[in-house]
Amino acid sequence: MNNTSIKTFSIGLQHVLAMYAGAIIVPLIVGGALNLTFEQLTYLVSIDLLACGVATLLQVWKNRFFGIGLPVMLGCTFTAVGPMIAIGSQHGISSIYGSIIVSGIFVVLISKYFSKLVRYFPPVVTGSVVTIIGLTLIPVAINDMAGGQGSPDFGSANNLTLAFGVLAFILLVNKFASGFLRAISILLGLVAGTIIASLIGMVDFAEVGNASWFHTIKPFYFGVPTFEISAILTMILVAIVSLIESTGVYLALGDITDRELTEEDLSKGYRAEGLAIVLGGIFNAFPYTTYSQNVGLIQLTGVKSKNVIFAAGGILIVLGFLPKVAAITTLIPTAVLGGASVAMFGMVVAYGIKMLSQVNFEVEGNLLIVACAVGMGLGVTVVPEIFANLPESIRILTESGIVAGSLTAIILNILFHVIPNPKSKQKQQNQTKVTHQKAS
Repeated sequence: MNNTSIKTFSIGLQHVLAMYAGAIIVPLIVGGALNLTFEQLTYLVSIDLLACGVATLLQVWKNRFFGIGLPVMLGCTFTAVGPMIAIGSQHGISSIYGSIIVSGIFVVLISKYFSKLVRYFPPVVTGSVVTIIGLTLIPVAINDMAGGQGSPDFGSANNLTLAFGVLAFILLVNKFASGFLRAISILLGLVAGTIIASLIGMVDFAEVGNASWFHTIKPFYFGVPTFEISAILTMILVAIVSLIESTGVYLALGDITDRELTEEDLSKGYRAEGLAIVLGGIFNAFPYTTYSQNVGLIQLTGVKSKNVIFAAGGILIVLGFLPKVAAITTLIPTAVLGGASVAMFGMVVAYGIKMLSQVNFEVEGNLLIVACAVGMGLGVTVVPEIFANLPESIRILTESGIVAGSLTAIILNILFHVIPNPKSKQKQQNQTKVTHQKAS
């Protein structure tokens, strides 16, 4: 292996490490909420890593049909966490994958048209959606800090000490470290917290010893997918939100790499994302979207080569075939996961606020759009039983704060900024008339 190959592999490994914590947290949270066995959880983590690699390669490989051809990493979307848990709890795990497959097909079909609709999703919508995503996930992190909802040691001193210790460690790394160490502060926190937990007897390594070193992937591992209309509609909305988030990443990377993106480029990017979502459903993984943390790593290293991302995708695929690695990952105590999640989900909120800073709040309706969207998203998260008396077929759309808040933002943006306002039109006509009179 020559120096160039070693450098490419090393920087590719950095990209894997930068997104690794985010990639494994989603299966750990969803699998834990659905009470999966250790063996099932191990499979879920390993197949997720493999699917992340395949999804990344589909996006980087630009061809006639799909792939945006930018140095972008794909991972499971946090947007889908709440809806997947809700769907799985109400309809069973098979309905999760049925809805994922249909949503992926939907994305492939609308990719050409969605690239033309991006102008209808200004920062007031995307910023509100991202903020809602973070806010609605915070309660999950807080419950995990205490040991996980329903756990016998919920709120114990050990759990809280571990959780706040991990959070403090991550903050200190971000304060005093720089460069690559800062980029993987979440991963370092998870490792440090798990080591401390093992020293005080909170980690059992027996299951890791029983896990095999290699396994084959199994389509429909959790059974034949089932299709529930309400679940499908929910996951389609999640996919649309993910496309909106991905658009921001594409535009940012286009700016970094000095490449002006066309509608065709965006369409191929969306199509690759849709194919990745379909594969996620078939192999019982997750919906996939672009990871913004890797954009920061590209800025940090200054390396914009797609070969680096090809290497990162290959590394993820290899890891996906090694259940032993996935088994080690599942040893992370829930409290440790919670401490890291607070930082991660909080960063999602902060990024949403940053996006909202681009919004001109002097424009009519923008304050109301943000206020109602965030209020509805957070309110439904805190009091989900508000819609308990609605028909079961549509309740799942309202029980997710992410979905309720996102729909509110989209509908209000159409109301204030897409549908013409007769009064504003009349006012504009009057101003034009006055201008013509002055001119004459």
